[in-house]
Amino acid sequence: MREKIHPELHEVKVHCACGNEFMSRSTKKELRVEICSNCHPFFTGKQRLMDTEGRVDKFNKKYAKKAAPAAPETAPVETAPVTPEA
Repeated sequence: MREKIHPELHEVKVHCACGNEFMSRSTKKELRVEICSNCHPFFTGKQRLMDTEGRVDKFNKKYAKKAAPAAPETAPVETAPVTPEA
C-alpha cells in the first residue's frame, strides 16, 4: 500500500435511533444510524411498515381485483334442426 494516501481509521461509537450503541471503526469521528442489527426486520423477524405517503394503499386500490359486472341473461336462441343431406 502506498503511504499517506489512505484516510485514518478511528475507533468510534455508533449510535442507533433505537438506542443501541456499539463500537466500530470508521474514517469519521462519530456515526449516527437510523437502523441497526438490533432493530432491522431481517435480523429481528418483525415487519415494520412505515408508509407515510400512502403508497401501499394507493397501489392496493389501483390493482385490486375488481368483480366484473354480471352479463345480462338472454333467452336462448332456437335454431332449426339440421338434417343430413344424402
